[in-house]
Amino acid sequence: MPLTEITNIDKQSDLLLIKQYLNNRDANAFNQLYRRYSTKVYAKCISMLKDEALAADATQEIFTKVFLKLGSFGEKSKFSTWLYSVTYNFCIDFIRRKKRDKQLFTDEAEDLPDLIDDDEDEEILAMEVGRLREVLELIPPGDKVILLMKYQDDLSIKEIAEALNKNESAVKMQLKRAKTKAQLAYKEKYTNY
Repeated sequence: MPLTEITNIDKQSDLLLIKQYLNNRDANAFNQLYRRYSTKVYAKCISMLKDEALAADATQEIFTKVFLKLGSFGEKSKFSTWLYSVTYNFCIDFIRRKKRDKQLFTDEAEDLPDLIDDDEDEEILAMEVGRLREVLELIPPGDKVILLMKYQDDLSIKEIAEALNKNESAVKMQLKRAKTKAQLAYKEKYTNY
């Protein structure tokens, strides 16, 4: 392939690459999507699965799934959001299979308000990075993932809702609970009584 064609394909939008692949079965278009997103998918898999070999295998399985299901991408969201959803769901399903006895998403009947408190955002963001990593390991995986989606991946509530197939109100409540759990874990681990 001439260098100008490679440069042109590098600059194409995700949507154009998808259409090019679907219409012409252009392997270069799919390969470009893979190059754009494989590192991000792998990083997300490592953060959720905690094992490099599992994350590498998961990344390959996710892209195989994307390859087979690309025709079902409905353009209702960005490709990156759709891919994030596929990645998230794959990893959560893997964790659920691995830990059938543990509940991933705890939904205690707490009287928490349905709004996200900016003071809590400041507390989460003010935690020292090393300590924050430790705290994230102490809370349930589902809570950890939603916090990472919000603060590491900088996804909006709407994008998180799309990725998790939940409504925005449910995402806000889950985010609120996850922040509360992270703060409690932080205080238990790092506050001397």
